Amino acid sequence: MKCLIVLLGPTGVGKTELSLALAKRYHSPVISSDSRQLYAPLRIGTAAPTPEQLQQAKHYFIGTLQLTDYYSAAQYETDAIRLIEELFTSHDILLLTGGSMMYIDAVCKGIDDIPTVDTETREHLMQHYQQEGLEALCRELKLLDPEYYQTVDLKNPKRVIHALEICYMTGKTYTSFRTQSAKQRPFHILKIGLTREREELYDRINRRVDQMIEEGLIEEARQVYPLRHLNSLNTVGYKELFKYFNGEWTLPFAIEKIKQNSRIYSRKQMTWFKRDPKITWFHPGQQQEIEAFIEKELGKKSN
Repeated sequence: MKCLIVLLGPTGVGKTELSLALAKRYHSPVISSDSRQLYAPLRIGTAAPTPEQLQQAKHYFIGTLQLTDYYSAAQYETDAIRLIEELFTSHDILLLTGGSMMYIDAVCKGIDDIPTVDTETREHLMQHYQQEGLEALCRELKLLDPEYYQTVDLKNPKRVIHALEICYMTGKTYTSFRTQSAKQRPFHILKIGLTREREELYDRINRRVDQMIEEGLIEEARQVYPLRHLNSLNTVGYKELFKYFNGEWTLPFAIEKIKQNSRIYSRKQMTWFKRDPKITWFHPGQQQEIEAFIEKELGKKSN
């Protein structure tokens, strides 16, 4: 049976290097499930694979979009499943790697069949958000879909706005479209999680932010600053520097906030991943153990 190896974990844990080693071992391309590495102008701040790393294995979903392109987890599901089915005609094992929780779930479980939002509704809600702010939208969501209001991250404008878009378009609650039932895939999925002790992970995150600054993150952020209103730039590493450009924060404070928000995001990722009992966890340094585990699981499926 065809097998999709899913290598996941929080930001900064060390997925990229291990993914290249596994891709080489299993003669697989690397299918990215990182929702921000899709955007070509965000190379440094998203820690996208370097040109040298991209030469080591064929990569998909890296730098394929512009910041103005609309993209969603549902669109990613369609594109990724189509690609995976195509690649399985010439591969028995494929590798998907990343840390974007919704994108990983889109491939492994599927996204609910939610209507596509029309441009007019999207623009109306964005205007509403820019004029009234997030709190006003949250109050509206509480009225239109109280059930989703209780579970959504009320500090995440993308989630709140999208729920309201569906309410506006259909006259139904967003909750009514969320079935939460996993789709059955015609291939085996083997999930491997990478984890480190919290202090070790936080130190890696802090050092990686310093490295990004050295590599030119400030210049990269300045180039995209005119498009700062786009959802694609509501991203750690950019939104903090925009406040520095605006004169709201000093540069040292903005850099510290990037580190802090990256650490907070890593905790959110781990909270999400820990809910999934199908993930087997390893330290990134346990490459031999990981490969032995994969071989064992592949052996089970071939019997």
